[in-house]
Amino acid sequence: MATAHTTHQTDAMTETQSTQTESIAYDVVVLGAGPVGENVADRTRAAGLTTAVVESELVGGECSYWACMPSKALLRPVIARADARRVPGLSRSVQGPLDAAAVLEHRDFHTSHWKDDGQIRWLEGIGADLHRGHGRITGPRTVTVTGPDGGRRVLTARHAVAVCTGSRAQLPDLPGLSEVGPWTSREATSARSVPGRLVVVGGGVVATEMATAWQALGSRVTVLVRGGGLLSRMEPFAGELVAEALTEAGADVRTGTSVKSVTRENGTVLVVTDGGDRIEADEILFATGRAPRTDDIGLETVGIEPGVWLGVDDSLRVNGHDWLYAVGDVNHRALLTHQGKYQARVAGAAIAARAAGEPVRTEDWGAHAATADHAAVPQVVFTDPEVAAVGLSLAEAEQEGHRVRAVDVDLSSVAGAGLYADGYKGRARMVVDLEDEILRGVTLVGPGVGELVHSATVAVAAEVPVGRLWHAVPSYPTISEVWLRLLEAYRDA
Repeated sequence: MATAHTTHQTDAMTETQSTQTESIAYDVVVLGAGPVGENVADRTRAAGLTTAVVESELVGGECSYWACMPSKALLRPVIARADARRVPGLSRSVQGPLDAAAVLEHRDFHTSHWKDDGQIRWLEGIGADLHRGHGRITGPRTVTVTGPDGGRRVLTARHAVAVCTGSRAQLPDLPGLSEVGPWTSREATSARSVPGRLVVVGGGVVATEMATAWQALGSRVTVLVRGGGLLSRMEPFAGELVAEALTEAGADVRTGTSVKSVTRENGTVLVVTDGGDRIEADEILFATGRAPRTDDIGLETVGIEPGVWLGVDDSLRVNGHDWLYAVGDVNHRALLTHQGKYQARVAGAAIAARAAGEPVRTEDWGAHAATADHAAVPQVVFTDPEVAAVGLSLAEAEQEGHRVRAVDVDLSSVAGAGLYADGYKGRARMVVDLEDEILRGVTLVGPGVGELVHSATVAVAAEVPVGRLWHAVPSYPTISEVWLRLLEAYRDA
């Protein structure tokens, strides 16, 4: 078996050791201890493979401290108040402002106050070794870690190295932007106070969620969208309904608008748009894309260009390298935590099977194939209204050559929606493959629909025939009765 040190041993080196280079052998070395890296390690350890995890920041990664957890902690009180305001007998009690200090404290609790002790204990519990420091690939199956004290350790992997380093916010190339001190998603989710005026540049998930949160917390929000609408990768009605709600809440949403320049003077940010508008703000958030964290991990030593997204097969193995895996954001298949964790489960199982000399099942929906990345990626946008989708949009299905029909239903027609909220506004669409009579995609927009997306995910991933869906009876009176309305609309079309 490979030699492995405990976490305490690898974290606490003597002064003499720090001037030397240790060499430690493992079965698997994982670069990155976010949710994706943790799940790869969990699967390889469960298979009996010795595993090292390398992390230069906080164990738990982007999701735990700067993305999923803090953003949803900020949004939960916002959505709860919005829902309550639409319920008779309760609405008059919740017309006042949110307690911003309490919301931020709630956010801090769910990030463990940016301390990773609990995550470290979890890694210890599964028997993985944590190596703190910057890890770089220095040859096939080899990772060199430079610790905070300058000490170096060379980790060799008998079977696999898994790159799980994630992605970072990408800022546009605007002169002088660094001097302005712009927010990225990290600053937007970890800010210590509510800015009086906030400009949000972008129209995707981060932009819409953060505009929703900070507007409700008291900021005067202006959203600048270069394209024609919000959430452009989803069904058009999703972005339209979210834009309408943001505008009703007091945000200024401007589409077809690009930023020409940004400066800061005496603490005030001045934004000049391509149309010549001048907007003053206290902070500006750029939510304009992501870049892979692969620029300084030694890819050049194994013939791969640094800083690129890593192409992989469905078992998450990097193309042309039988020992190297890229899991999560770095492969650019689906930049979502839950999808990265799904990939991690697949990759961990594939690594274990190959290590044991067992058959590797990479056929569609096989145990070692991340087929859902292509066919059934679910996502929830936690705005008000919520947006939940899985699979292909109508446009995507048509582009892929499927013969499909879109079936739409007004969610307010469902009894459960009327009980959920007075004046409920929402819409549902299913995209039906007319040849196979299965669903290629489902999109739902409206309050509370985030909890409906898994039923849609099961239907899409399992390729449940439309005829069988008639036998999946939705409970009355719930919003999930929209499934019956969608089937009826398909039948009657």
